[in-house]
Amino acid sequence: MFLTVFTQVSILMLLIFVGFFAAKAGILTESGAKCCTDLVLIFVTPCVIIKSLIREFNTDILRSLAVCFGLSLFAQVLMILLSRFLLHSADRGRERVLRFGTIFANCGFMSLPLQISLLKDDGALYGSAYIIMFNLVIWSYGVFLMSGNKAAVSPKKLIVNPGLIGLAVGMVLFVSSLPVPKPVYSALDYMSTMYTPLPMIIIGYHLSKADILASLRDPMCLFAVALRMLVYPFVILGALYLAGIRGTLLVSIVISVSAPVAAITTMFSSKYGGDTALSVNMVSFSTVLSIASMPLVITAAKFLA
Repeated sequence: MFLTVFTQVSILMLLIFVGFFAAKAGILTESGAKCCTDLVLIFVTPCVIIKSLIREFNTDILRSLAVCFGLSLFAQVLMILLSRFLLHSADRGRERVLRFGTIFANCGFMSLPLQISLLKDDGALYGSAYIIMFNLVIWSYGVFLMSGNKAAVSPKKLIVNPGLIGLAVGMVLFVSSLPVPKPVYSALDYMSTMYTPLPMIIIGYHLSKADILASLRDPMCLFAVALRMLVYPFVILGALYLAGIRGTLLVSIVISVSAPVAAITTMFSSKYGGDTALSVNMVSFSTVLSIASMPLVITAAKFLA
């Protein structure tokens, strides 16, 4: 089981190295990486969500999806509370980055490709549900945490985002059982297959700009990354297991939580005056560490499921 998960993570790492070397060779530039990011967020992500909901209507699936939304919110709130308790610094900009990075994982770019590979359509569905809840929390509490200003929270960004639009379209197709023309489904399928290589190449680009060794000289960075990669995933795995959650739903949520620090940590840090260098170190070091930590956490989840 561990080798199966390790193999899948290794495939993602090889794709990351493609982006890394493309950036070092000057083939992939900053503007190119930004275009790829926009393509994934605006077009590919909704296609993955819609495709996962093109199936025969089933009340059990609808119920499981609702439960997944609730559990995803529970996981986010639990990590928020733990971070407020465990992470402190006299430097407020540094403290905000430490907390933000441990709460918000790269659940879209790192987790969803794994969920699709290991858990197929149900994994894609539950992973998408987690991403939607993630976006709601990050554009509300996340913005408030980094900015320290409630007025910075934008209701428009909460409501109008590609994930929610994809969910709305997918739910209409799922509940109504409307037939999807074969050309449309094929186009969705082709777009969905881009979700694995493109995000990995983007991560590789950002790794090429990072100084990973700097993170090893920062004890608080190491502590925060340990929380993000090992402590939080196992705490949430234990909490869900004790609550009676089993099967694909349990594994999918744990995969989402086990991902490295979200790349958006650096974007928010730069925008709101946080410790940007620390954010880059956390993102890069946790991404490298994930090749060992994610197989460990996911194997434990699959064993208990």
